[in-house]
Amino acid sequence: MPADLAVVGAGPAGIAAATTAARLGLSVTLLDAGQRAGGQIHRHAAGAPVPREVRRLTRRPDRITHLPGHHVWTVARDGDTWLLHAVAGPDETPAAVRAHAVLLATGACERHLPFPGWTLPGVLGAGGAQALLKGGPALPGRRVVVAGSGPLLLAVAGTLAAAGARVPALVEAAGYTGYAHHGAALARNPAKLLQGARHGAVLLRRSTRLLTRHAVTAAHGTTRVEAVTVTRLDTDWRPVPGTGRRIPCDALAVGHGLLPQLELATALGCATRRTPDGTPAVDTDAGQRTSVPGVWAAGETCGVGGAELARTEGRIAALSVAGRHSAALARRRGRLRAFAAAMAAAHRPGPGWTGWLTDTTEVCRCEEVTAGRVRDAVTGLGAGDARTVKLLTRAGMGWCQGRVCGPAVARLAGQDPAPDRRPLSCPVPLRHLAHPPGDER
Repeated sequence: MPADLAVVGAGPAGIAAATTAARLGLSVTLLDAGQRAGGQIHRHAAGAPVPREVRRLTRRPDRITHLPGHHVWTVARDGDTWLLHAVAGPDETPAAVRAHAVLLATGACERHLPFPGWTLPGVLGAGGAQALLKGGPALPGRRVVVAGSGPLLLAVAGTLAAAGARVPALVEAAGYTGYAHHGAALARNPAKLLQGARHGAVLLRRSTRLLTRHAVTAAHGTTRVEAVTVTRLDTDWRPVPGTGRRIPCDALAVGHGLLPQLELATALGCATRRTPDGTPAVDTDAGQRTSVPGVWAAGETCGVGGAELARTEGRIAALSVAGRHSAALARRRGRLRAFAAAMAAAHRPGPGWTGWLTDTTEVCRCEEVTAGRVRDAVTGLGAGDARTVKLLTRAGMGWCQGRVCGPAVARLAGQDPAPDRRPLSCPVPLRHLAHPPGDER
């Protein structure tokens, strides 16, 4: 029996959509690659208390079927319903779910801008550091520099400091003065300002130095990171010569914002748009409908904006699937989306960041492709786009399939990152392609 709605992703948007749809009388199948619902925002250690938002999934077991450990690799129209194919569990068991409507709430992943030494042990993503703390808890080191760009850095640095780490510096490539151009959006979201102020107060009490318009341009060490070079940037993020300084550390948490995960959406043909920081996101209408009839999207898939916006969009999407509308939710979404746009514009990476890449810096870690080889492909071999660079250098052909290095390769080729277009959203055993599963939940 097909479900009324299949939701892909059990983060804030997916949970809000599933619980709202169930309350409206719809049957829902919620699929998620994680073993526990909640996404990154509600990640929690095994045995720890389950967050209240996640517990709501258990209130309507008659209407919500939660399938953890199910990684959906493709969605296809099959008659008047949708068929979602997934690999389930560590054994990659084939699974299929049929539904009348689909909601994509696939979230986002970290944006990585490479620099010399970024492959050293002890260098990890800012979100990865936060995941360690939530899932363990475990500190990535005792003296941790936090660097990159975006509001996540404040939260990560504050969490690390509260957990006992020494955070000597928070290195922000952008300047917070960029928010001054968005006064109306800030005034409509005072809670966001208070949240940032609380994180900042924690860091002040811990004697963390805030360096804006600076970036980590190199990490140093032998068996693991031992220090980083922090350099002042100009307004285009070009390193200013002669301004570098070393900061000793035993770990570096670095991230330059988040990128919407679009593989399923673009494989279905959903239209995308550019967010103010130059990244592609799924384009939706007032009811969170995509350009493909029968497919909705919500949360970070539609542009990074935080958990509250994701929950709001999830509820709007569920109402839309049920033929309902809420003016109050629409107003809240508009307010939160305005702040998200201000955030994205303020922290948009400048084009000059490639100036801190030496020719020997690995850009694609999977295939060990250096910035020099990418530059040679562009200037010496005439590559004018990331795809041609990939064909000439193998950048993006490794295990991650360009998910990590793709934005950097595109920028070195003189382009903004293009929407991911993949026939499969994750690695799939060939036997699943040869023999699609017949058992459908």
